[in-house]
This record gives sequence, C-alpha cells and structure tokens, in this order.
Amino acid sequence: MTSSQIPPITEADIAEFLVNTPSFFERHAEVLAAVTIASPHGQRAVSLHERQAEMLRDKIKGLEHRVMDMVRHGGENAAIAHKMHQWARDLAAVRDPAALPQAVEQGMRALFDVPQVALRVWGTAPTYAGAAFTEGVSEDVRSFASSLTMPFCGPNLGFEATAWLPDAPQAQSLALLPLREGAIDSAEQPAFGLLVLGSHDPQRFDATMGTDFLARMAELASSALSRLR
Repeated sequence: MTSSQIPPITEADIAEFLVNTPSFFERHAEVLAAVTIASPHGQRAVSLHERQAEMLRDKIKGLEHRVMDMVRHGGENAAIAHKMHQWARDLAAVRDPAALPQAVEQGMRALFDVPQVALRVWGTAPTYAGAAFTEGVSEDVRSFASSLTMPFCGPNLGFEATAWLPDAPQAQSLALLPLREGAIDSAEQPAFGLLVLGSHDPQRFDATMGTDFLARMAELASSALSRLR
C-alpha cells in the first residue's frame, strides 16, 4: 500500500489512542501543561487542568440542584402523606354513614386545597335513596367510572360528571377518581361512585402529573363510602 492509499488519521483515531494509552501523558507531561482551550465562560484561553476543574464545578453544581429538588419533593410528599393520614382519621371518626360524602368533600377542600369537589355514589342501601349524593348519575357515567383503572387528570373536556361541580364553567382542569371495592386498578370490580375534583388552574391537574397520591385518595374514599352500600 502506497502512502497515498493510507487513510488519514482522524480525530477519533487520536482520541481512541489517548484513551487507550494513558501512559502517553506520563511520558509527555509537558503536553498537558501546554494545552490550552477556550473557556465556556469567556473568550480567554485556559489550561486543560483549569477546564477540567470548571467541568467538575459545573457537574457538582448540577448535582447540588438535583439534591435540592429531591429534598423539596420529599418535603412536599411528606406534607401530603400527613394530610392523607389526617383525612383518613377524620373519615374513620364519622359515625353516620350518610355524613360521609360531605366529609370526603370537605376534606378535599380543606386539607388539599381543591377549589371544587363533587361526589356521587350509586348502588347504595335503600336507606340512602333520594340523597343528594345519589342523584344525577346516568348509565354513561357509571360505565365511564368503571372503565377507569387510575385517576384521570387533564383539561375540562365537558365530561357529564363535570356538571356536578358547584361552578363547572370555571373548572379548567379536572381529576376524576373512580370509587370501587379494593384497589383502584381492579378492573373486574365495577365502580360504585365517582369523585370529581376541579380547579380554575389549567395546570393543577395536568395529564402528565403523577397520580399515586390521587389513587391512594380514591382508595381511602372508597373504603369509607363502602359503608353506604
């Protein structure tokens, strides 16, 4: 092969050689000291050692931000867990089953700062026939609630159940929580109720938000409201 046929050495070749031959810098330490590159924080040139130090500082700063976010989210989750515990205690203390729907709604508004809350339950015992929390439920709503195996979060798309809210036109985002025996994702169990949460803030119940806490809320409400059946 002639010299003209030898492929030129590329930057990738040089990088691979340096990665695979760390002893090169031990034998040629002066190369490291002589190399200068542009600083990302200005037009001045810095040594390779300085650039590495800057990269490490940036990496540490990024890790610090991640730790701060984790601490903040941890604090928020702990606060929500505390409120859920208090809500569960309040529901367990209700002696009259007929007062449970109101207790569920009040807890949502007072503890979790949800502006609008509505609740309907069906398939109740004859004692509660005609109660406000059993009215205005169509077969379509029942089928829709049974089809949900997790909380729905998103914009107000005009769901029929939205009409239960006290000021439905102002609800820009919704969370719809199916109520059923057992776990919320037990698809074989038909829903016996639906909890509707509404907010004027379009981002309050965003479609991309996590729903773990909402699912636990639905299960707690379901457990308490099962006394109406």
